[in-house]
Amino acid sequence: MSDWPLIAIRLVLYGDLGLLFGIPLFGLYGLTGKARRNLLSVAIPCAALAAGGLLLGLLGFAMVAASMSGTTLADLDPAIVRMLLTRTSVGWSFLGRSAVLILAFAIALRGRPHSVRELVLLASFGAIAVSTLAWSGHGAASKGAVGMIHLGGDIVHLLAASAWIGALAALLLLATPRRSPSMERVRTAHAALAGFSTAGIVIVGLVVASGLINGAFLVGAGNIATLGQSLYGQLLLAKLVLFGGMLGCAALNRYRLTSRLADAIGRDAPAQALATLRRSIAVEITLAIAVLGLVSWLGTLEPPAVGS
Repeated sequence: MSDWPLIAIRLVLYGDLGLLFGIPLFGLYGLTGKARRNLLSVAIPCAALAAGGLLLGLLGFAMVAASMSGTTLADLDPAIVRMLLTRTSVGWSFLGRSAVLILAFAIALRGRPHSVRELVLLASFGAIAVSTLAWSGHGAASKGAVGMIHLGGDIVHLLAASAWIGALAALLLLATPRRSPSMERVRTAHAALAGFSTAGIVIVGLVVASGLINGAFLVGAGNIATLGQSLYGQLLLAKLVLFGGMLGCAALNRYRLTSRLADAIGRDAPAQALATLRRSIAVEITLAIAVLGLVSWLGTLEPPAVGS
């Protein structure tokens, strides 16, 4: 079967689980208790993300099983499914992910996700769900102690990227009021953006460090010069360009738009500054979605270090 449906499922699943981890995490470090309670209700979104992750994970697993057995979804052999579920890391990670997503769904439905305890639970379940994706990627192919380093780097990369995406989504929600923005909401958005500037340095550092680890395993120093000669290398280079664009947006938000919003708050005229900030965050999210799409595609290709 074609890889494109699987790539699309991987893209949406990555985004879904990334938000399920990143939004509650941002609620813990980026907002005060009052702001969490009044301005960023995550109960319904987290319940929807958990349910969506379950359905997407099931469909993605079925597609992998069909691809491995060379059949269509309609002709999938139950024996192949049982074998994958019980004897492969792909099956074990799918079962573990499904279990924590059910727990996250139940926690979200309790309707009190603004409490620290429940945000911690949601973020923890989201982190486990995101981490299971590493067992469906190239990081799970390496063996022994070296393989554990590769897999660990893959997990850190996934979690750091998810924290970034979740923070962007939360900031966009705060900067997009349903009606005319109240000064309380604007001040909260400014404080959250200023607070994320510090956390963002840590997140970007983890993304870069874990990306270098993964690159060492998947590309190798000897293949850097010829990276642009393969489809994998071309997509990886495109990913790095988009990542650079995200860094540019993040720098713009931190060093210009945050201070501009503070000045606008002082003049009691924040609407234009808030709109500019909203557009910048939207561009950064668009670049992040494009990066996720490339990551989903890269996961179906053979890396240079494997083929050499």
